[in-house]
Amino acid sequence: MDYSLEEKEAFMREALLEAEKALALEEIPIGCVLVKDGQIIGRGHNARETLNRAVLHAEIMAIEAANAHEGHWRLLDTTLFVTIEPCVMCSGAIGLARIPQVVYGATNPKFGAAGSLYNILEDSRLNHRVEVEVGILEEECAGIMQRFFRERRKK
Repeated sequence: MDYSLEEKEAFMREALLEAEKALALEEIPIGCVLVKDGQIIGRGHNARETLNRAVLHAEIMAIEAANAHEGHWRLLDTTLFVTIEPCVMCSGAIGLARIPQVVYGATNPKFGAAGSLYNILEDSRLNHRVEVEVGILEEECAGIMQRFFRERRKK
């Protein structure tokens, strides 16, 4: 789980590809990949509007795919790469899945629960704490969101 900067950027680019999939569906463009031993074992992008399910955030979809891949609910020895800081729900799911490391691109000052509004992932009161890294491809991750909301306001 000790990835080089180049590897982290490569995985974040994969998460950005997932965000592009969400954008093509007119979903909020957030993407996520879950990595174990240098291999992607789960992918996800927002699909709330497409599938009319409130909980289908990118992280939840990636966790579900990784659970199926691993055949287990515990996702030990994995790293979750997500373009935008996880929300409260996703931070809870990350902890429940026992994911030990999260890398996210840009902060989410309105809904973030991994350092902005709340810090669920590193809260010492909880039985599982997550190592968090922020800022990998931050400009690209923030940029896709900014473009999406700029276009949405025009409509």
